[in-house]
Parts: sequence; C-alpha cells; structure tokens
Amino acid sequence: MGITGYSGHAMAINGLASVNKDKTLESGHEYMVVANYPNQLNVLDLKNDSVYKTCQMPDRFGPGALQMAPDKKTAYILNNGYEDIYGVNLDNCEVTFHARMAQQPKERTKTLYAFTLSYDGKELYAVQNPTLLERDHYRVQPTRLAVYDTSSGLNAKPIRTLPSPRLVTAMQTGKDGGLYMAGADIYKMDVNTGEYSVAVPSRNWKRPRYVQPDVLNVWAVQTPTQDFTILYTTARFQEGSEDLNTADWLYGYFNINLETGQTETKDFGPITEIYFTGTRSPKDSNIMYGVLNRLAKYDIEQQKLIKAAELDHSYYCLTVNNDGSKLYLAGTFNHVAVFDADTLERLDTITLPGGDMSTTTAQVFIHN
Repeated sequence: MGITGYSGHAMAINGLASVNKDKTLESGHEYMVVANYPNQLNVLDLKNDSVYKTCQMPDRFGPGALQMAPDKKTAYILNNGYEDIYGVNLDNCEVTFHARMAQQPKERTKTLYAFTLSYDGKELYAVQNPTLLERDHYRVQPTRLAVYDTSSGLNAKPIRTLPSPRLVTAMQTGKDGGLYMAGADIYKMDVNTGEYSVAVPSRNWKRPRYVQPDVLNVWAVQTPTQDFTILYTTARFQEGSEDLNTADWLYGYFNINLETGQTETKDFGPITEIYFTGTRSPKDSNIMYGVLNRLAKYDIEQQKLIKAAELDHSYYCLTVNNDGSKLYLAGTFNHVAVFDADTLERLDTITLPGGDMSTTTAQVFIHN
C-alpha cells in the first residue's frame, strides 16, 4: 500500500506531492535522507549533491527524526508530533511499517527522539513517555521501552514492553545486541530482560577536578565508522582550586563504538562557541568536526581548533560521507550545506522542496 492509500488526505493537507517516488535507488550509490515541512522525506544523491526523490509522508510532520535500517533501503521516521513511527521503502515511497506510540485510547504518548533498530533490523526500539488523559486531570505514567517486530506492517503493536530509565532522547544498538540509551548517563540495556547498567557515566561521572558535564542528546547520527558520538561541555578546575573564574572550559565527546563496544570520554578543545552535533573523520579519528553557527574542525590530541567556516545560518545536524571527503550540514532551514572536509570550503547548497527541516536527523548510507 502506498503512502497516498495509507493516508488519503495527507497530500491535500500538506500541499506537496511525492516527486520521483517510483525512481528506485541504485545499488552501490551513496545517498542521504532528511525530512522537512510540510511533511516529506527527501532522498539526496551524494554523487552529484542533488535531490533524488521526495516522498510524501502521512499524518503531520514533527520531529522528523530518522534511522536507516540495515537493509539500506528502509528509512524509519518519528513523526506526527512525536507520536508515530513509520517505515518507508525508499525505492517506491511506500509505508511498510507504522506504530502508534499510544497503547490505549485515552493515552497520549510521545517519543522524544529515542528510537532505533536492532543490529539486524528485525526489531525496533522506542522509549515512550505516556500520559493518561482523564476527564478532569492528566496522569503521567512510567516511562517504558516498547519493542516492535519490524515485519508487523501498518498496525504494529509491541511484542514486549520493558521499564525504561527516564530522560532518554537518543539511542543506538551495538553489534552484541545491547541497546545504548543516552539520558542522564549513557546506559546499556539487555532488550530481552530490561536489565541495564551505566556504559558511559555523564551526569554521574567521577573525573577529578571536572564539573558535571552539559550534554544535548538529540541527533543519533549513524556514522560510517559505527560510532555513537555525543558532545559535552564542562569545566576543569585548576589543581587545588574550585574557582570557576580560573577553570578551563572544555568541549569533549562521549563515544561508543557499536562494533566493539569500546567506550571513550575525551576532551577535544576549549569552548569558543556552542555546537549541537559533532562527528569524527572516517579518514582520521583524531579530527573532530562540530556545527551550529559555524562549522569547526579540531585536532583532538592537541585540543586545538584547526579551522572554522562561517555559515549563512545555523545548522543543527552534521554528518559526513563514507570516504570522509565531504561534510553535510542539515537542520533548521531547507538548505543542506556541503563542505570539503579537508579545507572547510563550501562546495554546494542542496535546496529542498518545501519548508524547514527543524530537528531532522541527516543519515548517510550506501544502497545495497
């Protein structure tokens, strides 16, 4: 069933039709997916940095968070005001999976970005924040992790539900099946038993002379190196002092390699401005990039800003192509900016049909 059949009024409400929806993706080619207003999913061809096709989505936009399935042809999008997840076959724009986060009629349930797929793509995990809507009051319910079979079709129901830590807003799955959940700390959960432990301490780290870090867990970008990377800011006191006026203010990153499970907490430079997302180079793991109001490049070991590029406006989400030669900046407006990863020279701007991308996740993949 195609998207139009799935939600017959969606196209009329949203005002834009799918473009090239039956244009199949080519095996071995590199693409990127992003979502934007009024309510559409775009596939970009990274060979020539252009819009390859646009798929109209059912219901309403928001937030447009995306995860690519391991089959490299199905994109999963959190949409409809944070209340539904859809699986979309990118070859023909058909919705093949749909799950409402609410599990009973009087429940309103939001997933705040926190969803991902198992390493083999057979299961989907979503942290759900339910509220019961009574006649004269609301009742906040315990946070839960819902597990779905991705072959369940358009009326998917959880195959199991487990208690979840609160405040989780970004997730990725390791090769060993463990679910990494970024919240107050980064937890690792057994998705069969619900047992979890702290994989990377964040709020509760015990680094001598360091204050508690500030972290923004929103964009779970899937990287060519299979790294789950989250930036933090912190202050490090001088030896024998607790004076913030003399402290070193630092940027750093938490990292989990999803192939090996190896974790890392590392500073990479002084705070000179704010970044929303960052990624390391697939060519050189000592290079870190960050973006918000400028695009910046750091030498991690030297903790040194190498170069920065001015931007025409803010960009939230930074990703890199598989060979590490180009950087792609998404989020905010309807522009995807393309930069040379070595020189930080702006190469191109891909203009999406429609409106802004808000907080969409840009995901790069090579089609199988």
